[in-house]
Amino acid sequence: MTLQNKIKDDLKSAMKDRDENKKETLRVIMGEMARLDKKEFSDDEVIKILKKLVKSEKEMLEKTGQDQTSPFITVIETYLPKMAGEEEIRQWIATNVDFGSFKNKMQAMGVIMAHFGASADGNLVKKVLQQYPA
Repeated sequence: MTLQNKIKDDLKSAMKDRDENKKETLRVIMGEMARLDKKEFSDDEVIKILKKLVKSEKEMLEKTGQDQTSPFITVIETYLPKMAGEEEIRQWIATNVDFGSFKNKMQAMGVIMAHFGASADGNLVKKVLQQYPA
């Protein structure tokens, strides 16, 4: 089952269960997908849409001075893949990246992001690379 179909099915369940937070959040996700010119989305495309929604919600919360989490974000995060932690990224870099083949250590970011894909936050990878000894 694709992530898009899972969201559709969960919307139906949320409506039956009268779960207003989940229902409203899933409707926003479906609306965001409907705005684009496609009917079917790959899981990676859905994940990009979800990350964009989480980012905009966090920015809005930051501007209003509220907590960095909301029921909206909590529901969306259940559909996102488990993110790689700082230590996991650091260990993978130590065993798999030869910095000698790059002009500077930041050029290794492409290789690292290709490995982790959507399961690593680019800002976290950048931070880990900046802390790496030159």
